[in-house]
Amino acid sequence: MNRMMQSLVLGMFLTSVNALAELPKSAKMDAANQALQGVMTPNEALTQLEGAESTQVMDTQALSQGEYMQVYRDNTILPGEQDITKLLPIVEEGLPAPYGANLFAGGYESERMDGLNDDYLIAPGDKLSIWLWGAVNYADVTTVDNQGNIFIPEVGPIKVQNVPASQVNKVVTSKLRTVYKQNVQIYVNLLTATPVSVYISGPVIRPGQYAGMASDSILYFLKRAGGIDAERGSYRRIRIVRQGKTLETIDLYDFMRHGIIPAVNFKDKDVILVEPQGSTVVVTTGAKNPFRFEFLEYDASGEELTKYSKPLSKISHVGVIGTRKDGPFSVYMPLKDFSDFRLSDGDKLFFNDDWDAQVLDIKLEGSFLGPSYFTAQKPTKLYDLLNHVQIDPELADFDNIYILRESVAVKQKEMIDQALDRLERSVYTTPATSTGESSIQVQEASLVSSFVQRAKQVDPLGKVVVSESGKLANINLEQGDIIVIPEKTQLVHIGGEVLMPQSVVFNPRASITDYIAWAGGYTDRANFERILIVHANGMVSFHDDDSDSWLSASAQKLVLQPGDQILVLPRAVAKTMQTVKDLTQIIYQIAVAADVVMDN
Repeated sequence: MNRMMQSLVLGMFLTSVNALAELPKSAKMDAANQALQGVMTPNEALTQLEGAESTQVMDTQALSQGEYMQVYRDNTILPGEQDITKLLPIVEEGLPAPYGANLFAGGYESERMDGLNDDYLIAPGDKLSIWLWGAVNYADVTTVDNQGNIFIPEVGPIKVQNVPASQVNKVVTSKLRTVYKQNVQIYVNLLTATPVSVYISGPVIRPGQYAGMASDSILYFLKRAGGIDAERGSYRRIRIVRQGKTLETIDLYDFMRHGIIPAVNFKDKDVILVEPQGSTVVVTTGAKNPFRFEFLEYDASGEELTKYSKPLSKISHVGVIGTRKDGPFSVYMPLKDFSDFRLSDGDKLFFNDDWDAQVLDIKLEGSFLGPSYFTAQKPTKLYDLLNHVQIDPELADFDNIYILRESVAVKQKEMIDQALDRLERSVYTTPATSTGESSIQVQEASLVSSFVQRAKQVDPLGKVVVSESGKLANINLEQGDIIVIPEKTQLVHIGGEVLMPQSVVFNPRASITDYIAWAGGYTDRANFERILIVHANGMVSFHDDDSDSWLSASAQKLVLQPGDQILVLPRAVAKTMQTVKDLTQIIYQIAVAADVVMDN
C-alpha cells in the first residue's frame, strides 16, 4: 500500500514538473531524481523548481523588455582567483589614502534594471519598434545594421547611428514623411540598447574586459574593475582610447572639486587606460583634506596644494620634509611664504598652529560693574587690568581679590593624585602578621580604594592668593585667568562635620567655638583638634585645639572676618599611624584646593 501511494505521489509530482515549461529539461530531471532517491520530498522539490522558474521568467521578461540584469560579486573571490592583497604589495607603510580614493567606496552596486537614457546614441545592434497606422498599417521591430541603418519597406534605409534616443522618433518620422505625407500616424521607440565591451587597463585592481552600456560613466567602469590602485594608479591622467587614438583625457580632481566629468559614449573595444601615478605630496595634519595629492608635473607650487588640502583657519606655519638632489631636506616657514614654494615628489608636510598668542582672554567674576570679559596684550599685570574695572565700593570686597588659574589647578590635581597613589600603595603593601589582621587589612584596603576613587574625581579650583591685609600683589596675568572680586558680606559660613552646616551673621566677639556651636556642634566623625579656616581672599588658616579648653592660645590669636569659611574636616580612622597621617594630609589638601570636605 505504501509503495502504491509513493508511486501515485511521484506520478503527480512528475506531471507538475513537466508543467513548468520555462525550465530546462536538465533542471527537471535533477529535481525528479532527488525526489525519487528520497533526498527531498516531492513537495520540497516542486517548491524549489517553482522558485527557479519564477526567477527565470523574470530574467526572460527583463531581456524581452530591453533590460538586463547584473549580478555583482561585491569583491567576492571566485574559485581560482588570487587575493588582490597578495598580488599587490604595499609600497610604503603609513601613507594616507590618495585624494579621491573614496570615489570607489560605493554608490555603484545597486541593482540595475534599465540602461536606457535620453542621451544614449543609437549603435549597430540596437532594436527599434516602429508603428504606422491610418492609411497604412505597419508594425515591426527592426535591428540597426552594421552600417548604422534600419530598413523599412517602401521607404528604404534610414540612418540612425549616433542619433540620441530622445531624437530617434523625430529623425525616423521626418524620413517617413517624405513617402507618407498625410493620413499616416508614426511612432518610433528604442527597445533595447546593445551592451558594449570595454577594456580597462593600467594600475587598476582588476584589469580586464567589462560589459556595460555605451552611456555609462567612466566611474562606473572603473568601479567594475575594483577602482584605481591607490598606490600606483593616477587619478589625474585617465585616457579613453579608441582605435589607438586618445578620445578623451579625464582628471578626477576636476570631478572631486567642481563636479566636472566629460560625457563619453563608449563603443565596443574602447580602452580605459589609467596611467601610472605621478608626483605625490603627503599632507599629514592641520588640513581639512589630509590626503596624498598627485600633481600633473614633477613639481608643484604650495599655492596649488593649498587649494586641494585646505589648511585649517588657525594655521600659521608649514613644515616640509623631503629629499632634494643634495640630500635630505626640511624647511619650516610661515604660511604666507608657502604659496611660492616648489614641492617635489615624495615631500611630506604638515600645517601647524604656531602663533605665539599675544592676546590674553581674562574673565571677571563676583561684584563689579561693566563687562565680564577683557582682552589684553601680553604681558599684562593685575593692576593694569583692574584700572579698567569699575566697582561699587559699598558692594565689592576689593581687599580680598583672588585669581582662579588653570595651570595652578592642574598642578594641584597632580599633587593630590600623587598623594592618593602613595596612599594606595602603602595600604596594599603593608604585611599582615596574622589571619585576623589580614582580614582587617582587606576591609581597610577596600575602604581606602573607595575613598581614592571619589577623591580623584575632585577638581581643584586653582586659587592664587594675591591679597593680604588689603594689599594686592601685582602679578603677571595668564591666558584664561579668572579674577574674582568677592561681594561684601556680613556672614561666616560653617560646613563640614557639623550637625547643621549653615551661614551665621558675623559677630566680632564670637569665637570659632561659638560659630561651631551655632551650627549644632561637631558630628561623631569630626576632627575637632584642627579646624580649617578659608578666608575671603583664599588664604587658609588652622585652628588647633590642643587643650581641654575650647579657646586655646592659637584660637585666641586667630581673627575671623566676614566672608570667612569654617570647615570641620572628618577624622581619619585607620590601622597604622602612617596611613592615618597620609589620609589626613590628603583630606586637608583636597579641602584647601577645592573648598570641599571629603569623607574617609
